[in-house]
Amino acid sequence: MPLGKSLLTSRRNPVVARYRDVAHGDADGLVLLDGPHLVADALAAGIAIEHAVAASTAADDPEIRPLLTQLSARGIDTALAASAVMAGVSPLRSPSAIVAIARRPDPDIERSYGAPSPLLLIVNDIQDPGNMGAIVRVAEAAGVSGVFAAGVSADPYGWKALRGSMGSALRLPVSRVDDIERAVADARARGCRVIATAPRGGRSVFDVDLRPPTAVLIGGEGQGLSPALIASADERITIPMQAPVESLNAAVTAAIVVYEARRQRTQMHTAP
Repeated sequence: MPLGKSLLTSRRNPVVARYRDVAHGDADGLVLLDGPHLVADALAAGIAIEHAVAASTAADDPEIRPLLTQLSARGIDTALAASAVMAGVSPLRSPSAIVAIARRPDPDIERSYGAPSPLLLIVNDIQDPGNMGAIVRVAEAAGVSGVFAAGVSADPYGWKALRGSMGSALRLPVSRVDDIERAVADARARGCRVIATAPRGGRSVFDVDLRPPTAVLIGGEGQGLSPALIASADERITIPMQAPVESLNAAVTAAIVVYEARRQRTQMHTAP
């Protein structure tokens, strides 16, 4: 066992209970980083990590040891744990080799609008954490400037959503908002054109100009966006689908729309 590392041998240890509280969302302002990928991304992004636990059997693993070295260099309290204890620290069925508790990133709304031509995703009632994580991941990949999660959407910083985003939520401005109408009004007040996605009845996404400052609205599983919200948008867009398919997964919808926006914006900057 590396010097300076305490060893957790009981699942009744208060440290283990704290990890469970964070995983269950019962610790305000804290997030669970489950797995070496997320811990590494958090260290790279300068996220404030408060504590970490690594499996004692993995302390010399070539993927884990550098993380322990970085955590130690930053003065972050780190413990080693027996395999049985890691099963209480990590919520996964097959426990990760390292798990950490970190401060939730502060919502940076100004950075969301700071791009020369902001492209925002405002999602409403996305209840599946995997979908939420996938949306945040594809948003970062496509160059979206910010994501707003409204209504009863899953917490973008819940451990399942964080794993789904593969660390994108630690880098991209992601904000929770209670009222989607307020988020829409704020986007419009900041000069964004508001575009609502609908399974049918809108203009093809491939025919709509997505190059100006734009806020794209995407509804949750099942119900989608409300008719009133769609009607209030500046534009309604639909993704062409071959019958008998009537709708797409919310994360797939987001991917198609933001990558069409990326295509248009890339062409705009490379045109002679």
